[in-house]
Amino acid sequence: MSAFEFFFSFYGLLLGFSVAELVGGLARVLHDRRNVRFGVLTLLLAIWVAVDIATFWVQAWAIFRNAPFNFALLVLGLVVASVFYVAATLVFPRDVKATPNLDDHFWAHRTLIMLCVLGANVLMGLTYITLLSANGELERLTGGFRWLGIALFMLGTLAAAFARSRTVVIVLLSALVLYHGYNISQAALSLWEQGGWSLRGETETAP
Repeated sequence: MSAFEFFFSFYGLLLGFSVAELVGGLARVLHDRRNVRFGVLTLLLAIWVAVDIATFWVQAWAIFRNAPFNFALLVLGLVVASVFYVAATLVFPRDVKATPNLDDHFWAHRTLIMLCVLGANVLMGLTYITLLSANGELERLTGGFRWLGIALFMLGTLAAAFARSRTVVIVLLSALVLYHGYNISQAALSLWEQGGWSLRGETETAP
């Protein structure tokens, strides 16, 4: 087992709990859907948090795959994943019958959720910048478009966490979801341009 495999067996498990909380919360809401008043705010928030959690799997590969085994890295992973877990547990109500209006639940918890997600991103970003700086590779972050995207993500998240207008929050969350959608489309395009991956070996050995 490599150092990264050991680290990710712990880190990935904790992130997986966050995904399970989101899916479980959605399942609870759908189970009692006749008594639930759905809202676009919670739906946008759930999509945004879920995709942002997925980006941390990507970041783990990019940042930690060549890292040595170190207890401090495990603690860092614990902190980041725990912050995400807290956010994920708050997206949907624990007791759907007690909070049938999802918009009410959203307004009660959205600030803490979005600040948790923002904090996790800032912590991981600072870790990445520190690592690049220590290795003399800081020039890898000189792309202006990348910095623009990061700035828009940070400012959009912060604004959505405190804005009081429903319309403004919907616009900001929609923009954040579209930002993730853009990154997903770019990754899919890159995969397509590289020829995807071959299933020849798998299909030949399949029963």
